[in-house]
Amino acid sequence: MALAPQFAGHRLGSSLAPHTLEFYLDYVCPFSAKMYKKLREQLWPYISETYPDKYQIIFRQQVQPWHATSTIVHEAAIAVEKLDNKKFWAFSDALFQQQKDYFDEAVENKTRRQVAEQLSKLAETAVDVSSEKVLSLLVNDTEEVKNAGNKVSNDLKLFIRIGRQNGIHVSPTVLLDGIKDESISSGWELDQWKEYLKSKL
Repeated sequence: MALAPQFAGHRLGSSLAPHTLEFYLDYVCPFSAKMYKKLREQLWPYISETYPDKYQIIFRQQVQPWHATSTIVHEAAIAVEKLDNKKFWAFSDALFQQQKDYFDEAVENKTRRQVAEQLSKLAETAVDVSSEKVLSLLVNDTEEVKNAGNKVSNDLKLFIRIGRQNGIHVSPTVLLDGIKDESISSGWELDQWKEYLKSKL
């Protein structure tokens, strides 16, 4: 499926690969974290070795509003990609590893600005992207009240739109070649993925 050029960092593999797996994931969803861990540690290494020219993977950001910090955490990932698109996956690794730091209970007494600062510091410590530059993309203009969002709001809206367009309601959700496959579960082991990938060629 198509991927806007500004989000090139969201892809693993060649854009010329004939088959595309799209993973709709939320950084603060425990089931997304489980699937992402499998993807990074087992699935993608297997695909790279076994089907290097057959499959590509696209990370689709799926904000879930019942997770209070979902929006700003996703914005932080986009901010890092804007500054260095080669760091998107490494920063995603860090976000999922530190996921509980952004659960509702962990941020109950924090302001939005404090969460933005926390995410910006993580970008610097985890992937060496300037915390000051990340924060500048995440903060809102406070000079005039106009509810215009920050410097990555419009980018995030594109992910929201494609998710709605494709009828994605929860994470994780996986699409193969543009078709939602609800048989795929975050509980799948590598052997199940192997069988699945082989059957789709």
